[in-house]
Amino acid sequence: MPDAKKSVGRDRRRVAAEQPYELSYFKRKHQLTEEQARKIIKEAGNSREKANALAEKVKKA
Repeated sequence: MPDAKKSVGRDRRRVAAEQPYELSYFKRKHQLTEEQARKIIKEAGNSREKANALAEKVKKA
């Protein structure tokens, strides 16, 4: 039986905050703490575009 993820495909426009590898990548990419990353993703929903924009604002502040 094939893995369901492979048959559905990935949507790179979305952030899956409940997945440890996604959270780890996001916080490393933007040099954030885990708490900051979770807060940003929660605020942005699962939109990667919005989350990236919010992370840039945090980095500049």
